[in-house]
Amino acid sequence: MTLGKSLKSFVGAVAMAGAALAATGQASAETTLERIQREGVARIGFANEVPYGYQTPQGEITGEAPEVAKAVLARLGVERVEGVVAEFGALIPGLAAGRFDLIAAGMYVTPARCEQVAFSEPSYAIGEAMAVAEGNPKNIHSFEDFVNNESLRLGVMAGAVEADYARALGVPDSRLVVFPDGPSAVAAVRTGRVDAYAGTALTIQDLVSKTPRGIERAEPFEDPVIDGESVRGYGAFAFRPGDTDFLEAFNRELLAFRGSEEHLALVEPFGFTAAEMPDRTTAELCAQ
Repeated sequence: MTLGKSLKSFVGAVAMAGAALAATGQASAETTLERIQREGVARIGFANEVPYGYQTPQGEITGEAPEVAKAVLARLGVERVEGVVAEFGALIPGLAAGRFDLIAAGMYVTPARCEQVAFSEPSYAIGEAMAVAEGNPKNIHSFEDFVNNESLRLGVMAGAVEADYARALGVPDSRLVVFPDGPSAVAAVRTGRVDAYAGTALTIQDLVSKTPRGIERAEPFEDPVIDGESVRGYGAFAFRPGDTDFLEAFNRELLAFRGSEEHLALVEPFGFTAAEMPDRTTAELCAQ
């Protein structure tokens, strides 16, 4: 055998070995779903926002999203959940960085977020509300009031959809004040730093109920109308785009569970009823 042929044979053997090794590596790569099923534990990201996902004084992770996640994951053979708390605006970056396996924080499905994460089907749908100073001295009953009155300042939570609603209606950023959480925003309403704090109806009701003086829920209240449609928020669970098998398995069990007697009994303590069951799909919401 000539030197040339020997060299060609050697190079070919190395190439075949490399290809075989790569194929073996790909075949043995473990997906997120496979890992959490093997370990029996999943990490969920949440933002400590009542009633969607929060930690009790005893350290328990609860709320609508964590409790539904626990029920669905149990159906996938994952019996234990570990919570990782983060500011709402840091949840999607935290998911991308691998700090947790999914987001269970009642996060709304929006087209912008659909470009960053893969959402499950929605687990609830809900309207908006605002917390205002006691007696509602500025006569606030809608987002439109902030469009029509240039002296009003609106509090919103970092990363939450209410800022998008306000901007879409024409409220400039100069009159939006961003807070890391609801309690700090409510404190700002009480001191007059902002004239109202916008959030989901359940969030605002919970904050008002826990604030004995100086704050109330704006009543009546009109949900924002954007592009001719009254806005309702649809909350879902968020996954990394590459975790397709995890998302598909989670969706399968979620849809079988959603709206059942077991599901409604589970979320009732957090203020959710059959009226909050979603009537739209994630594909429809992402395509808006």
